[in-house]
Amino acid sequence: MKENEQPLIVIVGPTAVGKTELSLRLAEQFNGEIVSADSRLFYRKMDIGTAKPNLEDRARVCHHLVDVALPDDVWSLARYLPRAIDAIQDIQRRGKLPFLVGGTGQYIMAVVQGWDLPEAKPDPALREVLNDWAEIVGVEGLRSRLRVLDPSAAAGIDGPNLRRIVRALEVILSTGERFSDQKTRQGSPFDLLQIGLIRPREELYQRIDQRVDNMLDAGLVQEVRSLLEKGYSPELSSLSAIGYKQITSYLLGRCSLDEAVRQIKSKTRKYVRQQANWFQQNDPEISWFSASNDPFQEICEEIRQFLS
Repeated sequence: MKENEQPLIVIVGPTAVGKTELSLRLAEQFNGEIVSADSRLFYRKMDIGTAKPNLEDRARVCHHLVDVALPDDVWSLARYLPRAIDAIQDIQRRGKLPFLVGGTGQYIMAVVQGWDLPEAKPDPALREVLNDWAEIVGVEGLRSRLRVLDPSAAAGIDGPNLRRIVRALEVILSTGERFSDQKTRQGSPFDLLQIGLIRPREELYQRIDQRVDNMLDAGLVQEVRSLLEKGYSPELSSLSAIGYKQITSYLLGRCSLDEAVRQIKSKTRKYVRQQANWFQQNDPEISWFSASNDPFQEICEEIRQFLS
């Protein structure tokens, strides 16, 4: 390890690849704790549709930055980053090994590369205009506009994340400077070992379809109905996540349940393709392992060599 730098193990990969179970086993093996880098896991009352680690899993291994907000208390990258750094350093101070685990590319890269984020204050009026514009041109249409103004910022946003696209445009239009130019990279304060999990595409698709079916059996429709009955707006960014948005449309009578499920599976497949491409394109330091063949022992050996 680098002198005076404490170790951090990073586990990345697309949705449904198997990060949760692997990270639990590794954390148990190496006296570790898990820091979530999945933006869907921040919100309480949203358990089924996010495939959140259950209470039994969280009893096995301590998790950080899970269930830290209500669905209408939006967490941004700027809000997440200092809290993730604090959680990692607290784990290290207590003599344990931190595992940063997730599939939200920007959240991982912000920690790994030591991002210093723009300080531009929110502009609610401009944000409302941009969101209205997105209603007209769609998320990908808005991303194409961002790509013209700031190709690096557009490439750095993984998946159909309207909130981050809007924020990048908001910063650009309010400051007159490219978002990517304002986001500096200081370098990680940690000594990093980055582990990536992959599976053959068709195998991953089968796991996605099974996961969605399991969510429905576990009560996804009831979970979304309960959120709406509690007064949470369907327009919240938390409820725009894949799964929640489609079931909300079903409950509001805009589509059938079969159509909602079809869209969830289709959009999740598209998202995992974007995730996999994003990680492979943005960080060549990731060591990739096939999750199909249970790489636990192989990864354990990699971690032992890293720590030694």
